[in-house]
Amino acid sequence: MHLLRPLLCKSSLSWIVLVATLAVVAPRVAHAEALLVVEADTGKVLQAENATYPWYPASVTKLMTAYVTLKAVKEGRITLDTLLTVSPVAASQSPAKMGFRPGIQVTVDNALKMMLVRSANDMAVVLAEGVGGSIDGFSAQMNQAAQQLGMTQTSYVNPNGLPADGQITSARDLAILARAIIHDLPEYEYFVHIPSIRYGRRVTQNFNKLIGRYPGADGFKTGFICASGYNLVASATRNGRRLIAVVLGASSGTMRAVRAAQLLERGFANNSLSWLRPSLGTVDNLVPIDASPPNLRDEMCSGKHHKPASDEDEDSVASNAGADTGGPALAFFAAGLQPPMMKPSELMATAPAPSEPIVVYTGPTRTGAALLAAVAADVEEQTPRHHGRKSRVASKKPDGDTKDAEPKSADKPARHANAKPDASKGADKPDAKPAKPKTAAKPRPESKPESKPAPKNTTG
Repeated sequence: MHLLRPLLCKSSLSWIVLVATLAVVAPRVAHAEALLVVEADTGKVLQAENATYPWYPASVTKLMTAYVTLKAVKEGRITLDTLLTVSPVAASQSPAKMGFRPGIQVTVDNALKMMLVRSANDMAVVLAEGVGGSIDGFSAQMNQAAQQLGMTQTSYVNPNGLPADGQITSARDLAILARAIIHDLPEYEYFVHIPSIRYGRRVTQNFNKLIGRYPGADGFKTGFICASGYNLVASATRNGRRLIAVVLGASSGTMRAVRAAQLLERGFANNSLSWLRPSLGTVDNLVPIDASPPNLRDEMCSGKHHKPASDEDEDSVASNAGADTGGPALAFFAAGLQPPMMKPSELMATAPAPSEPIVVYTGPTRTGAALLAAVAADVEEQTPRHHGRKSRVASKKPDGDTKDAEPKSADKPARHANAKPDASKGADKPDAKPAKPKTAAKPRPESKPESKPAPKNTTG
């Protein structure tokens, strides 16, 4: 037995070495996360993990929608003031969206801001139809642009990233696209780091939690569907050096921001020691992996995790509600400094730095008094019409809007209506209070006045 011990130990050691070797060689997709950090100027890869594994892009698709649209603007085919019309197809898109009814018009400028900050799926279709004539026509332009940029793992079938089997990309390709936006469209790059927008009464913070929290953050876009997990293409600039971080498949909206902040911190901090690490080459030279994208639906949306195919996740909603945990972090942020001893997870939990929301509106481009009037009209459309003491009772109008979950954004549809088409369902419940004036105004001699209200209000 003693003679067998060396053999057993040697055999166990061999298995350990084999397992460790396989863990290094095989792509680590069991954790279902892809990470990549590159230098924006040179494309040099600083860190890569599953960076060439195919992935569902979700709403980071809108970066290519913005790229193709802004290229059309730069080439003079359209302008930022060009008016586009919301079609029935655009209006039927799933949330997150602005919720405008068909026929409403918006400028290219406002549609881009709504799409990139609010992640509005309807605005992505409005831009696609306005630039490409149709979703299919615009998707062909997206694929042509991807091919020209060297995004060899990418294919598009829609402009907003809503679930589709043929909508595929990779962390590598998204970093290539981010670099193209920086280098090809520098005059329009401000679109990808707007902190917040205001439409009427509604203010929406950028779903990219790095904007306004991580010092130097200046891009780009978030994304989420059940199959992809939480995605983020981010960038930040420090001492004139800009880095791009891509996170695919994170477990939450906060975690994708934390991961990106960690990657960026590591990239900035390790610059002086880069000669100690083996070169990973440039992002263009990363070798693609031939495989199917991982489907994270069971992990992300099964059981209690019932989530819509929207980037407006619970973390973002909580953030938009406004936290008061910013404290001293904001002072350091304003000075362009990293708060001392603050971890990325702590930084992402702070309130965003104060900023004035960019005003967006419907209709043609306006300035001065005309702009103020347009904003006032949008506010008026979102203002509940009621005269009673309780808004919940008074908001039960004959037009059918009783939904009080979104008092600022889902009021009754009118000229600039941004309420959901089905917001009026369930609005025909009888209400005795409005009925009293009617019976008093038209009494019937054969019956008591108080016996008639219920039948009169059953139709809403």
